[in-house]
Amino acid sequence: MAELLIIYHSRTGGSRQMAEAAFAGASDEGAARLVHAEEASPEDLLAASGYLFCAPENLAALSGAMKEFFDRCYYPVLGQIEARPYAQMICAGSDGENAARQLARIAQGWRLKAVQEPLIICTHAQTPEAILADKVIPEDELQMCRDVGQAMAAGLVMGMF
Repeated sequence: MAELLIIYHSRTGGSRQMAEAAFAGASDEGAARLVHAEEASPEDLLAASGYLFCAPENLAALSGAMKEFFDRCYYPVLGQIEARPYAQMICAGSDGENAARQLARIAQGWRLKAVQEPLIICTHAQTPEAILADKVIPEDELQMCRDVGQAMAAGLVMGMF
């Protein structure tokens, strides 16, 4: 059975909410698993049919914990997950573009196939207090995350990817 693996990292809750919404959408369509980046393993990647990566942008870069997941799992699966589909969601205080580029570059090294443009949710957090505060993602933006999860899972089930 096709399985969508959703791997996420979140420090202030924004990315977690996004990943949980995507998981809810994906679960309606087929098999999905939600795994925190610190707990994700090469075996998780090998067992999945496709991936949805969700992380915050920190200091104009992919969050350290998400990057550590990629560092830890990159070589153990290299050459074994090629052509599998992936998508990404970024929670950012401003534009999120650099984190999305970093993640896409890593996915390119694995020879994964991007099946949609990155979904970047902007919280507009620009002060130290706002950046460090717990995030609340608006419902309309969480719906976009649910839609991504649902589309990814449906595409896997239908063999579109």
